[in-house]
Amino acid sequence: MFDFSFDKKIIYIILGIAVLIGLISLAENGGLLSLILTLPGVIVAITFHEFAHAYAAYKLGDDTPKMQGRLNLNPLSHIDPFGFILLIFAHIGWGKPVQINPRNFDRKFSMSTGEAIVSVAGPAMNFILAIVFTILYFAILKIAPMFIFSELGYYIMIVIQSTIVVNVGLGVFNLIPIPPLDGSKIFRNFMSYNVKDWLDRYEKYFYIAFLVLWISGLLGNIISPIISWIANGLFKLIGLLFGIPIA
Repeated sequence: MFDFSFDKKIIYIILGIAVLIGLISLAENGGLLSLILTLPGVIVAITFHEFAHAYAAYKLGDDTPKMQGRLNLNPLSHIDPFGFILLIFAHIGWGKPVQINPRNFDRKFSMSTGEAIVSVAGPAMNFILAIVFTILYFAILKIAPMFIFSELGYYIMIVIQSTIVVNVGLGVFNLIPIPPLDGSKIFRNFMSYNVKDWLDRYEKYFYIAFLVLWISGLLGNIISPIISWIANGLFKLIGLLFGIPIA
């Protein structure tokens, strides 16, 4: 997720515009109920994503996340209020960045490899959650097919579907190899020192460029088909395993 540690007015202006656009879209489309049903999935996705970063660092020998109270699944430990609001309304946000100290890693891996492992842990957790909730979805269909026709069942299934899509989306989104996303940290392990230094020096400009690309819809147009392809493929595969074919 984002490391939003520096205060730049231009960043806040861009993010403010993103929230405004989201609010206008919500008002025009009457999506309040949809928003409410999406909240559980967003909370689960962010909480487990950040916990995975913390747990991976801890297992590699760094106790910094433990000392900062990040080795738990309490959403309050991982959700950044501003990033959460943005994720809801602008579909772009972050949790509280997990702080690590690579120098504390054991010597099974190099520091850069350890950082890559910690970075990939978050998106990997989101994909695992997507699989788990897809299995839950089809288990309900298989075991209690009439449940989905009740009012409670209808809304529960929507929440589960939303949780699947949010986790696939967050996993794909964070694998984009552009700073400040996890993908850029993963690929740093394969970069030369000069490239890493160049990225570090111009990181804030990558933030701005990334936000503009996302809010303009250009980046979304690229990754949305990928998210849909993965989510649909997951439904079809697990549906077949449960004997419930999906067209």
